[in-house]
Amino acid sequence: MAGLLAAILLCALGAARSAPPGPEAVVLGIAQDGGVPHAGCLQKLCVEVRRDPSRKRLVASLGLLDPSAAKRFLIDATPDFAEQMDRLGGIPDGILLTHAHIGHYLGLAQLGREVLGAKKVPVYCTSSMARFLRENRPWSRLIALENIAIREIEPGVETELTPALRVTAIRVPHRDEDSDTVAYLVRGPSRKVLWLPDIDKWEKWDRKIEEMAADEDLVSFLDGTFFTADEIPGRPIADIPHPLVLETVARFGGKRPAGQVFFVHLNHTNRLLWDAAAESGLEKSGFRVAKQGMRLAL
Repeated sequence: MAGLLAAILLCALGAARSAPPGPEAVVLGIAQDGGVPHAGCLQKLCVEVRRDPSRKRLVASLGLLDPSAAKRFLIDATPDFAEQMDRLGGIPDGILLTHAHIGHYLGLAQLGREVLGAKKVPVYCTSSMARFLRENRPWSRLIALENIAIREIEPGVETELTPALRVTAIRVPHRDEDSDTVAYLVRGPSRKVLWLPDIDKWEKWDRKIEEMAADEDLVSFLDGTFFTADEIPGRPIADIPHPLVLETVARFGGKRPAGQVFFVHLNHTNRLLWDAAAESGLEKSGFRVAKQGMRLAL
């Protein structure tokens, strides 16, 4: 009897060891659309990063991996698409787009005949974003040559990527000159992730971010573009509205969120990229800055 139990235990252990790991999310970039170093920027951070490329911050993007299904996905195709694709492990099995600002879709060009010559890579997006791609070159050529295949999704309706990974697009208000804008709620077997890199102001949204972040099973990546309103001399922030980091923190009324909250999509002028004291103060309030390469089990 003891021998039989030992054999069963060994079989169970062997199965556990051979089972692939569960799905996970990986942060592939944390910077605003221009990345760091930023074109034409002569501030200390950008100058130092040009001298030491290991400190480069890629444009904000989130990778999703499901080893059991042997699938990988990318939220947003940024100007750093080639490097982020390598870090993801290869051409994604699907790309989810948030909106038509340059940091979020320019990477699609790499899938064209001039570079990868990809075959029908699924691109998930709203009907508004799909119309933008279909009606404008070179994106319409990617569709015509079947480098990409548009998969229209309806905000508020969950989409299955794999049996273990589901996503729901959530509309957010954000300078919709060319398309509407969405965030993505990703659901894995044990954890959820909210990827929300852009929003004009929380007050314009029909949801309360502080209520969403009260879910202890939710990890939120939120728009942290600017720390102060005077970061870009000569350009009023009203022209490029984003909630300031401390405005977002203030919405929680001094309470630490039950779920984890990380700031992402940081502009090259944002002191959280170099000011350790500012980042430490943020962490004392229960908030953190996303780090390139961080991984989360889903």
